[in-house]
Amino acid sequence: MSDDAMGDEVYQPVRSDTRDNPDDLDLENALDGDGLDEVLDEGWSPPEKPLAVTHHGTTAREQRERETLDQRLAEEVPEPAVPDGDGIGDAPRDGEPIDEEAGDERAGRLTGTWDLMPPRVNDIYARDVGVNGGAASAEEAAMHVVPEEPVVPPEEFEG
Repeated sequence: MSDDAMGDEVYQPVRSDTRDNPDDLDLENALDGDGLDEVLDEGWSPPEKPLAVTHHGTTAREQRERETLDQRLAEEVPEPAVPDGDGIGDAPRDGEPIDEEAGDERAGRLTGTWDLMPPRVNDIYARDVGVNGGAASAEEAAMHVVPEEPVVPPEEFEG
């Protein structure tokens, strides 16, 4: 294409003169930015009080002399004591290894009981077929056998 073919002597650059890519997002439209303009610096707030000023070793003399063992032991904070009766299996409340309501006997593998219900409606009936070599999934290991209590029919409503 010749220079005459561009016509009307209008400046038409072959390449884009803009340095910014028009597809780049502004910081206002970017989701990962912090919302600041490129020219602005991010601020920094110093702490309210200087840290470790009261500790040993902040001056050159203290660093040369080092701390004594008594000074180090005085800075130690003892670990909080564990309250009595909060071990595993010593209290009848939450967090104990065996819950009376759940039972302690594992149910094993559960399979559908097709003889009780047709396959299309068997959503809730299953039969225990025993533990499969101890390699149960987490869902199967969570199933426990609870002793069945006799069902007492509700008393009739007197009205």
